Amino acid sequence: MSEPFLAEIRIFAGNFAPRGWAFCNGQLLPISQNTALFSLISTNYGGDGRSTTALPDMRDHVPAHPGRGPGLPPARLGDTDGDTTIDVVSAVTPARNLGHTETSRTVSGKVGETRQPFLGLNFIIALAGLYPSRS
Repeated sequence: MSEPFLAEIRIFAGNFAPRGWAFCNGQLLPISQNTALFSLISTNYGGDGRSTTALPDMRDHVPAHPGRGPGLPPARLGDTDGDTTIDVVSAVTPARNLGHTETSRTVSGKVGETRQPFLGLNFIIALAGLYPSRS
């Protein structure tokens, strides 16, 4: 396998982060020991920008490309959004009455999780590697 770019993120099926990599779990790192990494990710994922930077936190998130898609609000690098639960304020749902005329009912309250199907895999980020060139 080729040497990774510094700050490159890969999906890894193992239960540990290989040497030179770290889990994308939002952990804080000292800038003084990670200056090249900080020059790439800055405080996009957290940290105070003076002594610490944070790794991206992929726990309970799916990756999304920054920018603006058709009909979507803009997203910047490091933004998080979304909710795993929804509140139903009021909704009219058709209910069948065993062959009689269709009636409706109002539903309200808290609905549980609304997660899409998923497979648990680790996201890891390269703490060492080639510094990426812009060209």
